[in-house]
Amino acid sequence: MVVAAHVDDAMVDLDTPVEDGQVVRPIPADSDDGRFIIRHSTAHVMAQAVTDLFPGTNFGIGPPVENGFYYDFDPAEPFTEEDLTKIEGRMVQIVREDQPFERLEVSTDEALEAFSGNPYKVEIITDGEAAADDPTAPAGESGITIYRNTKPEGAAGEGPGYWQDLCRGPHVPTTKWIPAFTLQRVAGAYWRGDEKNKMLQRIYGTAWESKKALKAFLAQQEEARKRDHRKLGRELDLISFPDELGAGLAVWHPDGAIVRQEIEDYIRDAVRRRGYQPAYTPHIGKSLLWETSGHLGFYADGMYPPMEMDASSSGEAGTGTDYYPKPMNCPFHVLIYRSRGRSYRELPLRLAELGTVYRYERSGVIHGLMRARGFTQDDSHIFCTGEQLVDEALACVEFALDVYRDFGFDGPSRVALSTRPAKAETVGTDEGWAHAESALREALDRSGLEYVVDEGEGAFYGPKIDMQVTDAIGRAWQLTTVQIDFNLPERFGLTYTASGGEAQQPYMVHRALLGSVDRFFGVLLEHYGGAFPTWLAPRQAVVIPISDSHLDYAATVADSLRGAGLRAEVDVGEDSMGNKIRKHQGNKVPYMLIVGDNEAEERTVSIRPRYGDQRKGVPLDEFADELAAEVASRTVGPQPE
Repeated sequence: MVVAAHVDDAMVDLDTPVEDGQVVRPIPADSDDGRFIIRHSTAHVMAQAVTDLFPGTNFGIGPPVENGFYYDFDPAEPFTEEDLTKIEGRMVQIVREDQPFERLEVSTDEALEAFSGNPYKVEIITDGEAAADDPTAPAGESGITIYRNTKPEGAAGEGPGYWQDLCRGPHVPTTKWIPAFTLQRVAGAYWRGDEKNKMLQRIYGTAWESKKALKAFLAQQEEARKRDHRKLGRELDLISFPDELGAGLAVWHPDGAIVRQEIEDYIRDAVRRRGYQPAYTPHIGKSLLWETSGHLGFYADGMYPPMEMDASSSGEAGTGTDYYPKPMNCPFHVLIYRSRGRSYRELPLRLAELGTVYRYERSGVIHGLMRARGFTQDDSHIFCTGEQLVDEALACVEFALDVYRDFGFDGPSRVALSTRPAKAETVGTDEGWAHAESALREALDRSGLEYVVDEGEGAFYGPKIDMQVTDAIGRAWQLTTVQIDFNLPERFGLTYTASGGEAQQPYMVHRALLGSVDRFFGVLLEHYGGAFPTWLAPRQAVVIPISDSHLDYAATVADSLRGAGLRAEVDVGEDSMGNKIRKHQGNKVPYMLIVGDNEAEERTVSIRPRYGDQRKGVPLDEFADELAAEVASRTVGPQPE
C-alpha cells in the first residue's frame, strides 16, 4: 500500500498536483516515512476521538515519534485506563467512517479564528520560532496549513462536521487507510517540555502498516519490559536511582560497578594499543571556556546553571566568576592540544578520556541510564592533518567493529554518513567540508561496510558517521559516532607547523565508540537480559557446598579460581542446596560449582552452567583453565532461546 509520495524532495499527499518535470516516488506504508505518516494520521484520529468524547478539551501537539505517536491534552479531569479504552473504541469508529483528510492553506488571521478557543494553538500560531521547532506546526512558504477530516452525517461528537488541527502533513487519504493501532498509556507532560508551564495529559499510542506488524511490535515491547535495565538493575542489585540524588542520576552497586569496570578496562586497554594518549580533565570550567567554545551560545539550555565563585571580599553577588559543570569534554582536550606549539611530525595526536559530563535533560525525556543527567563518555579527540583524515576515520570505524564483536553484537545494523546542512547554517570552508565528507566516504568505502547517506543531516560544525547495532530482540541502538569538527579549531585558533613552516589548522575528529559507558551498560543489560557473558559477569562462578562439612573445600575452590584472576565466591548461606541453586540461577551466574565428599576427596567440581549440560567430577585445575580461557577470549557462550 502506498500512503503518500515524494515529489522531488518533499513528502506530499497523494492528491497533490504534479507539474511536468517533477520527480515522483511512492511512499510505501511499510517504509520509515510511510509509518511516520500513518502514525501522524492516527494521532489526529486520537485527538478527534478525545474531543468527541470529552467536549471542551483543548489539545497541544501530537507528533509521530519512534514506533508510535502521542498527543498532549488539557482535560477537565485526568484520563483513566477506562478512558483509554473508550478513546480507542471511538478511534475504531472514526477509521471505519472513512473520513477524508483535507489540506487547507489559511492566513494567520484565519488560523487564529479557527483555534480561538485553544490557547495552545494560538501560542503556536503567534510564536514563529516555536512553530519552526514543532514538527506538527504549520510552517513553510505556502503559509499556515490546517488538516481537516470531514465527519459523516450523524457522527458522534459536538461542534462542526469536521475535526481539524494545525499541521504540515502529509496524511493518508482517509481514516480508513489506517491499518492497525492501539493506545498504550497516559502520562503527565509539561506544555512544551517546560516545568514552568502547565502539566498536561499525554496519551501514547502506536500504529503500524498491518495487524501482523503491530502484533510483532507489541510482543517485542513485552519482552523489552522484562529486560528493562532499571528493572533488572534493581532485581540483580546492579544500580539504583535514589530520589535523594535527583532525576537522571544513578548509583552503582558493587556488582554493577564490576561490570562497568570491565567495560572501562577494556576501553582503556584498547585505546592504548591503538596509539591514543590518556587525558584527565576537571568536571567544571569557567564561563570564559564555554563562551569561547560556543556552548553558552548554542547549548545553554542543556547545561546546568552556573556556580558563582571567587566573589570579591564584599561577597556581593555578581562580583565573582561563573563556573559550569561540563556538558562535554571537547573544549578541555582542545586546551591540551593548544598548551604548546605543535608540529606536523606530532600528528595525529589522539587523546582519550573516560570523562564524566552533566547535561540538564528535561524531566520528560529522562530514562534511566539511556537518557541521564550525569554520565561518562568514552571520549576521544584526534587532531590530524588533512592527509591523515581518511586513515584516522577508517581506524575509528574498524575500532568500533572490534568493540561490537567483543561485546557480542553482530556488527553494525546501520551505518550512515551525514553530510553538510544548508551552508548558511554551518561553519568551516567549502573546501574543508568537501575534504571531510570525501574522507569519511572513502573510509567507509575502504571498510567494506554498506552505508547510507543522510543528506544534510550533519551538524553545523561538520559531517559525521553514525553506527547502530541491533540487540537480541531487534531494537536498534545508536552507539558510535565519528564526527569532524570545524567549529572548535576555529574558535580556539588551533594550528600546527606544516612541513613548509607555515601555520595550518588541524582537522579535529570527535570519536565515541560506546556513546557513554552508562548507556552502553544499559544496552548490554537489556541485550543479555541480565545474563552477561562470563567475562563481564559480576560473579563468574559460585561454589555451593552440599553441607557445612564441605565449606573448607569450597573455600579452596574459590581461592584457586581467584588466584587465576577469576571472580568466584562461596555461598555460605543457610538455605538448602536447592534454594541456593535457584537463587543463583535467578541471579544469572554463569557457573555454579557443587562440591561434596567426592569432589573434596578427588579435588574436582560438579558444574551446573547457566545454560547447557551439567558435568560431574571435573578436575578443579581443568575447570580453572577452561574458565580462564573463556574469559580471555571474551566468548559470549550459549544463550537462552
